[in-house]
This record gives sequence, C-alpha cells and structure tokens, in this order.
Amino acid sequence: MRRVPALLFVAVLALGLTACAEPEATAAPASVADDDCPQASVPLASLDLIDDVRTHEGPSTACLSSHAIEPVDDDSAPKLPVTVTDSEGHEVEISDVDRILPIDISGTIASTVFALGLGDQVVGRDASTVFAGTEDLPVVTKTGHTLNAEAILELAPTVVLTDTTIGPKEVRQQLRDAGIAVVVISSDRRLDTTDELVTEIAAALGVPSRGEALIQRLDASVDETLAEIAEVVPADEAERARMLFLYVRGSANVYYIFGEDSGADSLIDAVGGVDVAAEIGWEGMKPMTAEALVAAQPDVLVMMTDGLESVGGIDGLIERIPAVAETPAGANRRVIDMADSEILSFGPRTADVIGALARALYAPEPAT
Repeated sequence: MRRVPALLFVAVLALGLTACAEPEATAAPASVADDDCPQASVPLASLDLIDDVRTHEGPSTACLSSHAIEPVDDDSAPKLPVTVTDSEGHEVEISDVDRILPIDISGTIASTVFALGLGDQVVGRDASTVFAGTEDLPVVTKTGHTLNAEAILELAPTVVLTDTTIGPKEVRQQLRDAGIAVVVISSDRRLDTTDELVTEIAAALGVPSRGEALIQRLDASVDETLAEIAEVVPADEAERARMLFLYVRGSANVYYIFGEDSGADSLIDAVGGVDVAAEIGWEGMKPMTAEALVAAQPDVLVMMTDGLESVGGIDGLIERIPAVAETPAGANRRVIDMADSEILSFGPRTADVIGALARALYAPEPAT
C-alpha cells in the first residue's frame, strides 16, 4: 500500500499553523469531555440513532469520554542499555530513560510513552500534547510545530523520541551532536500501524513487555469498538454516509482534501463511511479544488475544530468555499469536527477516537 510521505504531512500542517496565531498549549482536564459531551461515555447502541446518516442536518462535535491516558498494568523495569535502528536508519544506543522527551505533530508519541507507564519520566512536550497529566510540562516547539533547540537542551533529556512530522532535521542533528540519544519513530499514522508504533517506542525505551501488554489492550479495545460500530452501520452501502476530510486554516488560506493513505481514510473506513476522496481518485493530501469537492458530493465533512473555527464556522466555510454549498454536506450544514490534537493521533487513543467519531456521525448530541 502506498504511503503519503510524512514530510508532506508536516508541510501541510506547518503551513497552516505557522500562519496563524497559535494559543499557548494547555492540557485539558480529564473531566472536560463528559462535561461538554454527556453522551461521550454512553455505548453507541444505547444512544438514539439518527434515521438517515446521509440526510441528517446540522453540525456535531466528536468528543472523547476522557482526555486521560491510562498506563498499562506492567511495572517491569526498563532493560538498558538497548540499541535500536530507527526509521531513518540510524543505529541508536539508549542507556538512560530517566528524562524522556517525546515530540511529534500530533502528540501521539507522548501519549504512547504515558500509556507505557513512563509519564513520570517525561520532561517536556510539543504543542499538541494536551492530555491530562501534561499541564506542567514545558513546551519545546515554537510557532506552529518547529523544534526549539535551546529549549530542548535546557531540559537535558537523556532520550528524544520524535518523527519526521516535526523538525527541522537540523535540530535533530544538533541534539545528536550534543550527545543526546535521538530516535526517529515511523511517521505512518493509521489504524493498522498502531501496533508497530507501540513496538518501536517500547523497544527504544527498553520496555518491550510493556509494549506487548499495551498492544493487547489496544487491539482488544479497537476490536470492541469496531464491533460496536458495525452494529449500526447501514447494511446497504448506498445508505452509508459519504464522507470527506477537509483540512483548512483560514488565516493562511490553506484548504486541503485528505484522501487515500492520509490517515483520514482510515478513520472514515473505521466508522463505516464511504471515503468519497477515494472515489474521485484523490491520493494523499492535496490542495482542494472546487471541481473535486463538487465531484465528490460528500454528505458529511470531517474537519479539525481549530480549522473550522479559523474560517468562522460553517457560515464562514461556505462563504470562503462556495462549492461547499453545492454538496449535500453544505446544504445540510453537516460538518463533524474534532480537536486537532486528537482526530489523527491514533496511538493509545485509537479506539476512543473512532468511537467518538462514530457517535458524532450516528448519534450526534442534541442541539442546545
């Protein structure tokens, strides 16, 4: 299967993020999801399902039931030193994991480290790491998702876990030159690569048994969630929601469609939607065209919350992109948004993310 280069992903997101004022990253309390979205913890089958996912009117927000990361029930000590070959081919020896710095564009590496039970040894974070327990960690990214070498060096990490969605690469080399173990993890974020991600991170931290335990837990939760979703997905594909992932940053005039092999397609497939980007042959992440949007005729647009807000909500979206009004999603104002730091994070919260998206699709919160 073809994969979208991670550099393309970071280029798209960095362009949008650096062109708009980014608020200071703050971690959300674990209770906030339930406070704002009371249905978030209710089993999907117990909710009032909408009659027709293709014609339902109005927006909805996908909410996690909790922003907390639960560590595995395994306190085996790290076996060090350990030598790994990272995704860029570097052979790296890790002899100390007392001061871990996990950084990427989605916060996935950090959430995985916390899920492995090593959160107490994390000394800093990226701007996307905003789950409970990270409130007091210093942020080492500048505007957007650019690494700040000075801020990192001040933290004196013993190991840095990162990937190519965040950079520049010169900073990674600067850290290596300073004697810090830098491990570049695979940037491929999809439903079917979560186990690989956990394995890489657990191996680099010398806790393979914890990694195995986490994989077992994640696989079980994903399987359970997919089975729950399968119970409500229309049997006839013609009755399934035609969905399109639209990435926007209004202040930067960035408008992208995320298509095949972008990770967004994996989410749409998981909730039983029809990935209309695939129907029109849209591969990877490319600038949106009005023609493509109209040709796709989505019933539902999936967006990041900050992106939707950056264009002034649905009204602003239609004003900036008139072609949206020529789609069923635009006519019905059917947009599902989810927090930027969560929607494409995968990792330990994969089951929670697809479960939240399914609730927003099949049983959206009543309008207030």
